[in-house]
Amino acid sequence: MKLNRSAIVNLLFISLFLSLHCFSLGQDFDFFYFVQQWPGSYCDTKNSCCYPTSGKPASDFGIHGLWPNYNDGSYPSNCDPDSAFDKSQISDLISSMEKNWPTLSCPSNDGTKFWTHEWIKHGTCSESELDQHEYFEAALKLKDKINLLKILNNAGIEADDGFYELDEIRKAIEEESGVSVGIECNVDSYGNSQLYQIYMCVDTSGSQFIQCPLLPRHRCGSSIQFPKF
Repeated sequence: MKLNRSAIVNLLFISLFLSLHCFSLGQDFDFFYFVQQWPGSYCDTKNSCCYPTSGKPASDFGIHGLWPNYNDGSYPSNCDPDSAFDKSQISDLISSMEKNWPTLSCPSNDGTKFWTHEWIKHGTCSESELDQHEYFEAALKLKDKINLLKILNNAGIEADDGFYELDEIRKAIEEESGVSVGIECNVDSYGNSQLYQIYMCVDTSGSQFIQCPLLPRHRCGSSIQFPKF
């Protein structure tokens, strides 16, 4: 069967689109952002929060996620729609995740929705390096490596509703960890800038903290509140 020129061009275009699409789904990422959030700041907004069904989390930073990123500031997401979250694959990690990766969303729930979202959006984009169990285990191990709350407390920075210099918070973490960090703030109902999330960079194996190729740009006041929880 002979194809006219228009049909050939269309076939070439479709072939090129499919090849580029497949490549974009499978291409490697450059590093992870490991993000931890302060529950007091999460809850101290107009949206408030709900404690998980396992009870009120400890007054400690909790994991938000382990997010693959590219050096140009972009990031992959939802890379494998066929890779569903399977709680049975991480059954041995659940108790640790309830403690270190708690959900604060409403209505109160057991965290499965939160973990499912993190796996589908971010975890599936790391499958070239980590399977589902390895992905969640890696995040838990990273949290164990650097105790953010202890570092801040040792520097005299405590979750007491007081205000602290942003540079002092950053300096305390960077001096102890040896790597750069990014700090994200939120704003409470009174307009106070609060310590909300801390970003650290991790190599593609998900095991070692590294100097960040780039840090997300977030607006914070020069002096920010560290709210109680």
